Amino acid sequence: MNTYDEIGRDIIGACMEVHSALGVGLLENTYKRALAHELNLRGHFVETEVPINVKYKDVEIADAFRADIIVDRKIILELKSVREVNDIHFKQIVTYLKLSNLKLGYLINFNVASMSYKEGFWRIANGLI
Repeated sequence: MNTYDEIGRDIIGACMEVHSALGVGLLENTYKRALAHELNLRGHFVETEVPINVKYKDVEIADAFRADIIVDRKIILELKSVREVNDIHFKQIVTYLKLSNLKLGYLINFNVASMSYKEGFWRIANGLI
């Protein structure tokens, strides 16, 4: 069974591979499909556009949001292809983590000159893992 760190290394490597092959300037959906394929090639169970329900008081709200990618049923990936990642993007992934009860997520922006922790991705934890 892969640990969070092992899966994380594969996610980062897959992002770098996709970014290197496709470059910048494409739509988020293109990167999502390529990244899902790359993670599958690396042996991971990958789900895309996963509907997440939210309970509000006594009502179940179906499809409250859709997770871009969930890897090995452990890590949520929120993909972007934007000029600049803003606070709202960080708030979005934090909220998604809380609502999905997942412990770890990555915010990934493919619209960068080079993929790195300074530009392309951020690791966000929901509590201790």
